[in-house]
Amino acid sequence: MTALAIIGAGIGFLIASPLPLLILLLPTVIYEVYRTQGESTKWASRLLLVIVAAEIILVIADVEFDLAAYLGEETKYVGGYDVPLGDLRVVAPAAVAVLAIILLLRTRGAYTKWLAVVIFLAAFAIVYSLDAGYFGRLVRVGVEEAAYEIP
Repeated sequence: MTALAIIGAGIGFLIASPLPLLILLLPTVIYEVYRTQGESTKWASRLLLVIVAAEIILVIADVEFDLAAYLGEETKYVGGYDVPLGDLRVVAPAAVAVLAIILLLRTRGAYTKWLAVVIFLAAFAIVYSLDAGYFGRLVRVGVEEAAYEIP
């Protein structure tokens, strides 16, 4: 699963598209859905699958929809984290990253945790390939959240 994500990221960066990574990430997400067993991890992994599938459709259809303008907010509180808003194609992988963190923190198995790490890193690669500026904002929010959590 890790190799598929790396191959997808490499091809994606070569052709300047997140689509190969999204498609090659699907088996990892599907396997994560299969492996998760707890109530909160099951809903998180299933939502993860829905978002990744929707993201593939958004990228293929080249749909642009500015959530910040629509909601009138710059950030949205999701799963305990403030996620910056913007184009839906960029916000969806940010939500994937948040769900991957939830899975990482709440799953018990080492392999399931590793799948969450792969998904998390892939989400950041997808965001970066779509909008490097948004990627910087997302990293800044992540650093601020981490600084807040660390005593």
